Amino acid sequence: MRGQRRLFGDLNFRVPPGEALWVSGPNGSGKTSLLRMLCTLLAPEAGEVRWRGRPVRSLGEAYRAELVYLGHAPAVKDDLSGLENLRFALAQEGRRVSEAALVDALRSFGLAGREDLPARVLSQGQRRRVSLARLLFCGDRPLWILDEPLTALDAQAVELVRALISGHLGRDGLVVLTSHQEVDLSGVKVQQLRMVG
Repeated sequence: MRGQRRLFGDLNFRVPPGEALWVSGPNGSGKTSLLRMLCTLLAPEAGEVRWRGRPVRSLGEAYRAELVYLGHAPAVKDDLSGLENLRFALAQEGRRVSEAALVDALRSFGLAGREDLPARVLSQGQRRRVSLARLLFCGDRPLWILDEPLTALDAQAVELVRALISGHLGRDGLVVLTSHQEVDLSGVKVQQLRMVG
């Protein structure tokens, strides 16, 4: 529910290891709200989200330690550089990563020469790339929840994100994502959930 408006109801789905769930639908249909419920950032009005057969609310931090959530906004701080933003995001997860690995990750996402620029001077696509570079360090987290990960990306970056998602699914990871773009994940199983608004 949002206010007095029902966004969606009667949802029942299961995402097994090695599969992706693509949540699509018009703006305002509840896609982001659903992803936030999967991350325990919102509580459902009724029903529950389960992980490994148990309600996620009862698992608490143990559940959140098994997921990566990238929201619709890139979540980068304007006054920090791309390098500092990536280091900070990983430190929040308890990861200590070498400077060289951080630089390599940003370069993999096409940010060579821009690693030390303040995020405020980066384009929307470059800010998104800084955020997405986290995925290069999150292969050990089985559940990736990605809200519009392809927004503002050029074709090269879209292909890199698709390759990362496919690789994660190939290691029996799970991915739940929203996207207004077609999600082409060749060779992996993708379920689609269409929100009608």
